[in-house]
Amino acid sequence: MTHHLHTGGCQCGAIRFVIEGKPKETSICHCRMCQKAFGAYYAPLVSTRGATFRWTRGAPSYFQSSNHARRGFCGNCGTPLSYEAADGIAVSAGALDDPSALPPSIQYGVEAKVPFVDHLGALPAHETMDDIAEAPFLADLVSNQHPDHETETWQPVASTKPVRDGATKEDDA
Repeated sequence: MTHHLHTGGCQCGAIRFVIEGKPKETSICHCRMCQKAFGAYYAPLVSTRGATFRWTRGAPSYFQSSNHARRGFCGNCGTPLSYEAADGIAVSAGALDDPSALPPSIQYGVEAKVPFVDHLGALPAHETMDDIAEAPFLADLVSNQHPDHETETWQPVASTKPVRDGATKEDDA
């Protein structure tokens, strides 16, 4: 018997989770609520039904997105983490340490599907560093993102640097 173990967490590492067993399905949801919750054209979700799920570090903050569902996210970095309803918990596929391990098998909410989504794979593709001439800051980029594996501890890095020319609150002090 194959042992299924999938770990994941938020971008800053404050929240981690584990799925043990084979999840029922992995989906893409195009409904407008999922688009807004993920800030994207659709939400890739892994149903934890049929598996054991638990938060292993920290706990998400929640937004009650409807009378039947709430959305879990990291209150520190904002990573979308879960969709929770009476029929179970689904976690963000992108929050998995290995998102490619559970490819989507079904689509929901297609009535709100953005028309060009089916053609995204046909767009010209470039690697991150291909844009170095237009984005020279990439040359000395240092990631503060949590690594894609379990760690004993992890201290999220606080942001005090402006991303653009605007000032941060720390700059005003």
